[in-house]
Amino acid sequence: MELKEHVLSSLAELNTTAAEQAFGALIAALNEGRVRAASPDGHGNWRVHSWVKEGLLLGFRMGRIKSMGESYFDKHTFPLKQLDAASGIRLVPGGSSVRTGVYLAPGVICMPPMYINTGAYVDENTMIDSHALVGSCAQIGKRVHLSAAAQIGGVLEPPGAMPVIIENDVFVGGGCGIYEGCIVREKAVLAPGVILTGALQMYDLVHEEMISAKEVPPRAVVVPGTRAVTSSFAKTCGVSLYAPVIVKYRDAKTDAGTALENALR
Repeated sequence: MELKEHVLSSLAELNTTAAEQAFGALIAALNEGRVRAASPDGHGNWRVHSWVKEGLLLGFRMGRIKSMGESYFDKHTFPLKQLDAASGIRLVPGGSSVRTGVYLAPGVICMPPMYINTGAYVDENTMIDSHALVGSCAQIGKRVHLSAAAQIGGVLEPPGAMPVIIENDVFVGGGCGIYEGCIVREKAVLAPGVILTGALQMYDLVHEEMISAKEVPPRAVVVPGTRAVTSSFAKTCGVSLYAPVIVKYRDAKTDAGTALENALR
């Protein structure tokens, strides 16, 4: 039976051998990168695979609390992902965790302490720096740099919701937060402290237009900014609200400024 059909047919069969086998097959496929919670369609768009997230939710529902070692207790269906030196991944000692159901491609570097939740996909030669979080089902491309304390939001419910997408060669500065299914297109640069949510508007100073922060254009360089609040009370009090601002598009100088990480590999 095809994996998708196996998982979907098991959703109503909690605590059965068939359900555990279906979930085990899904986790193995996620660990190996054979299936993903979302994937590119080859035309610049991303497609959510809701059945994958439904399968992960199945694991939480049928999971039993189990000791995972000293002072750790979690669902038995979500132990730590087992890694070894042959995987080609650098996982530096110091308190990092990768939950099972995560795909880590060769060349990924994990600096402690950091955490990657189930369903996430992290592609080749990406660096996940200290105190960074990759949330459940987030999709991270090749040669991405997630700087210290970057927060990549996760989503399991509703199953059809788009996860956060970080495409190839993106630089995410320290303390950034990317949530609510936002997409950061290839080679974009987010300065430290940039926050992106689906509800925010983003100001493009280059093209002199206002766009949704739901999707950062390719090669855009984004910094934290503010926008004026126009009510009379706000004007009187000098109130402004946060807004991400595109100040330029990536050029040779920007590329040089983000190349330091290659020396650290």
